[in-house]
Amino acid sequence: MAGFVVIEGIDGCGKSTVARLVARRIGKRAVLTREPTNSKIGRAVHRGDKANISPFTDALLFMADRSQHTLEISRLIRKGKLVVSDRYYHSTVAYQAANLRDAFPGDAFRWLLDSNLRFSLHPDLTVLLTLPPELALKRVAKRGKYSRFEKLEFLTRVHRNYLRLAKQDKSIVEVDATQDLKSVVGQVLELILKRKI
Repeated sequence: MAGFVVIEGIDGCGKSTVARLVARRIGKRAVLTREPTNSKIGRAVHRGDKANISPFTDALLFMADRSQHTLEISRLIRKGKLVVSDRYYHSTVAYQAANLRDAFPGDAFRWLLDSNLRFSLHPDLTVLLTLPPELALKRVAKRGKYSRFEKLEFLTRVHRNYLRLAKQDKSIVEVDATQDLKSVVGQVLELILKRKI
């Protein structure tokens, strides 16, 4: 059966690993995607990560990449695939609202959410992997390098934005990412089975 599942959470929560393992366990009908994508626009997002660009440019690059990604997701669903995405519009709302906090005149969270919902698909299931930002940074430290977003104060704001999203959207299911990996993957697979995706 076709469908669309998104795995979300702050850096260090394990979402990329969980998304990969879930897609592998589902098998041939699953297709794993991620944001930013590896498209021309996605590569521009990656380049922006290393440059000193406006937070508005940053947010718009992520949305442009998502617009193209959404077309690809739609195509895969029409082919009967179950798409498992490592990040989707929730990431832009959570991260870019934190990034725009001092530059945006008003509620950046609301603007970003409204803008993204105008062209994004609504996933059949969004799993939000939650854990304290302090623990997330300890996990990130094991990688040996930090991105510009991986600072405690910033990740704390992002974490709050994710919780705000989950409070507003009842289709978002929180899973405790402090558990062992096997338990987290098992819970995500159980959620997919329960929803008959």
